[in-house]
Amino acid sequence: MVNAHTGRVHTSFNQAVAATGRLSSQNPNLQNIPIRTDLGREIRKAFVPSDTDRVLLSSDYSQIELRIIAHISKDPGMIEAFKQGIDIHTATASKVWGVPIEEVDKDMRRKAKTVNFGIIYGISAFGLSQRVGIPRFEAKEIIDNYFAQFPGIKKYMDDTIAFARDNGYVETISGRRRNLRDINSRNANIRGFAERNAINAPIQGSAADMIKIAMINIADWLKSTDLKTQMILQVHDELLFDVPKNELETVQSKVKEIMEGAMVLDVPVLVESGTGANWLEAH
Repeated sequence: MVNAHTGRVHTSFNQAVAATGRLSSQNPNLQNIPIRTDLGREIRKAFVPSDTDRVLLSSDYSQIELRIIAHISKDPGMIEAFKQGIDIHTATASKVWGVPIEEVDKDMRRKAKTVNFGIIYGISAFGLSQRVGIPRFEAKEIIDNYFAQFPGIKKYMDDTIAFARDNGYVETISGRRRNLRDINSRNANIRGFAERNAINAPIQGSAADMIKIAMINIADWLKSTDLKTQMILQVHDELLFDVPKNELETVQSKVKEIMEGAMVLDVPVLVESGTGANWLEAH
């Protein structure tokens, strides 16, 4: 897979493979290198700048799917937590268990994080109980409390499924459609899968739209300057740049500004950046 002309590995990005609208990567797939395993981290060390006068810059949307669901659902509790800059998983745990924020422990936060991310994929009481190792009745109680504390999320889910049943599709914030031909299927399993897609597609799809808009705007900005920085990789919510050291300050702040302004939400959009001599250091 090493290119004979450049001596480097180049992935191929697919525009129309992932149903959510996200770019996918193949030959090799650079989007599935785990950062939580020792082997994955070692592999990331192999990604280095093009020469010693450059560094890698990683710019990453922070919790973008949860920010998008707060925006789409208009849930006041979730919007307020993001506006105040409170850690969203801690804020969720505080509401679900009815304790002050300062009394939320690591275990509560861990469970709340699983619920926050699981809700948008249609997690069940059984699924939550399996993932966090708690009895099913406790998992059901957590989910019920979650919907009681964040009623806007439940309303979004119900309204979106109803809209999909009537229209056969759902839309991202920017109006891109995902057709759901099985949403009225008589087969409960097939219908349930379509319902989960109906809930998830506007969220994941809007995140995909946002980073694509940002990439276009960043590419246009780079073309309009004399900068030698190159945008070299997109992995889900992260962009990776090969940056001359003397351009780093300019590029890092401008990329953050462009990414955060790609799509206006009811909550702050935050981009976290890191730099390093390899991809592991930068991320």
